[in-house]
Amino acid sequence: MADVQAGLRRISYQWKAPEASIPYTTGVSLHSHTNQSRETLDFLAKLGSEYRLLRPVMAAVERRSRERHQIPVNYETSYWTPPLTPRLAFDLESIQIVKLGLMPLVSLTDHDNIQAPMLLRTVAAARHIPVSVEWSVPFGDDQSFHLGIHNLPSETGAAWMKVFEEFTAQPSEARLTEILAALDALPNVLIVFNHPMWDLYMIGEAKHKQRLDAFMARNGRFMHALELNGLRGWEENRAVKRMAQRMDMLLISGGDRHGLEPNANINLSNATSFTDFVHEVRYEGRSHVLFMPQYAEPWKHRLLASTLDSIRDYADFPQGSQRWDERVFHPDADGNMRPASELWPKGKAPVYLQAVIEAVRLLGAKPLNRSLRMAWSESHELSFALGEETA
Repeated sequence: MADVQAGLRRISYQWKAPEASIPYTTGVSLHSHTNQSRETLDFLAKLGSEYRLLRPVMAAVERRSRERHQIPVNYETSYWTPPLTPRLAFDLESIQIVKLGLMPLVSLTDHDNIQAPMLLRTVAAARHIPVSVEWSVPFGDDQSFHLGIHNLPSETGAAWMKVFEEFTAQPSEARLTEILAALDALPNVLIVFNHPMWDLYMIGEAKHKQRLDAFMARNGRFMHALELNGLRGWEENRAVKRMAQRMDMLLISGGDRHGLEPNANINLSNATSFTDFVHEVRYEGRSHVLFMPQYAEPWKHRLLASTLDSIRDYADFPQGSQRWDERVFHPDADGNMRPASELWPKGKAPVYLQAVIEAVRLLGAKPLNRSLRMAWSESHELSFALGEETA
């Protein structure tokens, strides 16, 4: 049985096994984001409370905004959007897979909305894209888990989004189980627990484990796979792998791309459609995760690159999304969400904020960037990888 399972569940690394994709016809990109995704900024408030050095700086910024401009800083409702449009994101993921000689299947999962796949379905090249979403699920009053809900029925996708929205507004553990059971009852839907070991709200390792155990005890039977996340580090993914082994669950890829680097892992498959792929995972228990060469780069260096992508200006992008501050949104004095670029008193970001942005951008300059890459080297991780190659 173990040998059979090993044949169905695999993890490969392209820098170690460039031939891994040869027996397959299809590459599947799961979990990546577009400019339709609203990425919360409430982590800034948590950083301010966690790190003493940041508190006076953030307090000064908040006081300045409140006293000079009558706009209280609202971390909870403000957000930023990734730079790529749905079409650019779809093409980026597809091209990486085509270069492997495989047919691409791409499932974009923005936070709590399905606008990207619905927009792409009007484009001939992407009309078969699955209707998918990354659902942010409040759990236990102090934590949130992210679930990849892939391949919703297109005719009921909007209705499902309403269900998710209503749950988020009024969470209930019993109601959550009802919703997940209903999703699981849809034979062509794939439910993936994204980055389960990530303590999103920084509640502490012990408490996060309690919440995770409680969630899985109640809802684990509805999770079709656990995600090996392409934007999380080696050690966290090893912990996810141990969790999967302990619970006898399938592992699956999920790149979690927010910037211009394509997903750092994909699934290898012989499916001819996304629904076929869902059936491979759910009913045949098949999953071959391929980590791409970018995952071998130092994790901190990749996070820096993703951050730089989010604060760059893109002159050739559509009007209204070219500058970084056109992609950051905050309530105005009347509570209406507006781009930060429209809120600056003099039409541009304050000098101190411009200085911070330029300082971060400086980290991307070649000499310094190369030095950081060397300092953050994880070459020792590459030989160890995630352990055994069976998933």
